[in-house]
Amino acid sequence: MAEPQYDLIVLGSGPGGYVAAIRAAQLGLKVAIVERENLGGICLNWGCIPTKAMLRSAEIYHYMQNAKEYGLAAKEIEADLEAIVKRSRGVAKQLNQGVAHLMKKNKITVHMGEGTMTGPTSLTVKSDKGEERLTAKHVILATGARARDLPFAPADGKRVWTYRHAMTPPEQPTRLLVIGSGAIGIEFASFYNDIGVDVTVVEMLDRIVPVEDADVSAFLEKALVKQGIKVMTGAGVEDLKVGAKGVTATIKDKAGKSAETEFSHVISAIGIQPNTENIGIEDLVEMERGFIQIDPLGRTGTKGLWAIGDCTPGPWLAHKASHEGVTAAEAIARELGNNEVHPHPLDRNAIPACTYCHPQVASVGLTEAQAREAGHEVKVGSFPFIGNGKAIALGEAEGFIKTVFDATTGELLGAHMVGAEVTELIQGYTVGKTLETTEEELMQTVFPHPTLSEMMHESVLDAYGRAIHF
Repeated sequence: MAEPQYDLIVLGSGPGGYVAAIRAAQLGLKVAIVERENLGGICLNWGCIPTKAMLRSAEIYHYMQNAKEYGLAAKEIEADLEAIVKRSRGVAKQLNQGVAHLMKKNKITVHMGEGTMTGPTSLTVKSDKGEERLTAKHVILATGARARDLPFAPADGKRVWTYRHAMTPPEQPTRLLVIGSGAIGIEFASFYNDIGVDVTVVEMLDRIVPVEDADVSAFLEKALVKQGIKVMTGAGVEDLKVGAKGVTATIKDKAGKSAETEFSHVISAIGIQPNTENIGIEDLVEMERGFIQIDPLGRTGTKGLWAIGDCTPGPWLAHKASHEGVTAAEAIARELGNNEVHPHPLDRNAIPACTYCHPQVASVGLTEAQAREAGHEVKVGSFPFIGNGKAIALGEAEGFIKTVFDATTGELLGAHMVGAEVTELIQGYTVGKTLETTEEELMQTVFPHPTLSEMMHESVLDAYGRAIHF
């Protein structure tokens, strides 16, 4: 039998796949990566990064509209959606080229084409140039996921959109319906509202951003409603009638009453489905609802075959995929004889989550309700932005930071934030959880003044009745 061409082949080049490839190459493995569309995957090209570029444009537009609050004057301000999208696509292109550079720098062979497994560690790659067969000692499946369609109204890119259509819209909506209030739905609702679109959000559950702490959900809903977004919780879209000039949506509200409402466009943000069909793995791995089941290091039940990222169980986050990629690459290197690496299983309680709406939302660990349900006696602290000098100086005095501790051990169980720049603050608590920090160590830490981070300190102090500035 011929020697495998590679030590590792990675199928998919998103933030899980390309990071796994780089880490494996750093450890001396001969690595190839297979990608059917764009290096960097959905995140760099159609997800995390280009959406943040669009949200940044909306944020600046918001500040310009409120220039008087900062002692400034700005006239004839307008949002140019075409220019916003063009900038966003330019950012995505720059990062795509950056990944290509990283592949070259780390001597990773790139095969562009459609990859299909022909065995546990072999696959074919089809492209315009033909078909080639690749073999390796190990394969990592990093095929990601895509938007899940509404069963009664699949996205057409004209009137009914997924996130991908919403990033390159054919026209600016006038009245927009967003179905689903997870991170994707809320970010697009926030963006389009900020540039002047009439936005309605419909959420099936009893609160928006339902995976977040209940206090954060309640605060965010009030903030979005104040900005002009209509929020319907405990509601469902029963039907969409798509026409040439708009969409008629039948929405059942929380009281059980159904009514028709007209919209120009609809964004479906009801979740994702994994890209695990038609890639030759049906007889190789165990799947639940299409997601590949793995052990804590990323192994499937088949020797030599691994999986990471959005094609595996959640949370479906880019940084979780990247961390899994590093873990799997190190585990593979160890199996190939490198005893100097020591892969660590992912701690799912220490994965931060961020939503880049206005105001921002960020969290890590257990919510207060989850902590109580898990049997913890808890101490809970909360500190408002209005009590922080930097927040007031920024003109961003709305929001709070909440911390949840085990009352017996002082363990930091969770942290939850809503307000300006909290997505840049959450990593402080994430590091704390990784280091198994207690309330005493956080209390004894010196936080710089004046910064928003002081609220992190004050929230910890408040959990123990020691808050200073509120």
